[in-house]
Amino acid sequence: MADKIACPYCGHKSSYVKDTRESEENHAIRRRRVCEGCGSRYTTYERIQQRDLIVIKKNGQRESLDREKIFKSISLAVRKRNIEQDKIDKIINAILRKLEDSGESEVHSDLIGQHIMEALSNLDKVAYVRFASVYKDFTATKDFEDFLGNLDSK
Repeated sequence: MADKIACPYCGHKSSYVKDTRESEENHAIRRRRVCEGCGSRYTTYERIQQRDLIVIKKNGQRESLDREKIFKSISLAVRKRNIEQDKIDKIINAILRKLEDSGESEVHSDLIGQHIMEALSNLDKVAYVRFASVYKDFTATKDFEDFLGNLDSK
């Protein structure tokens, strides 16, 4: 059966599923696809979305919660840290579950940042510091010194 997911390589609108399996602790379906145009293989994921969450940003803007933004933030923090993709997916799933289970339809971006900070502090201290430097908007080396001093005292 052909799907209408555009190939990331050639843009062709027709592909077929080569392999399907559950992933992310049965919270997603991973599909290996083959483009009918160029023959390239790529992966797509289907995830259950319980409800649409709105993120209230620091400037007051509201936008839909974007899993990809969380993924990019965490990926940047763990870059070159030898952390498996599966662990990142589990962190993101746990954060999204916490937010969805809160019962709120709107969440502040600070809360998402705090959840990411907590998860990274348990996963990898270097990634934790990297994320904190952006999240807390470090502007001088003193900011790093203060943060690292507090990290050592925990």
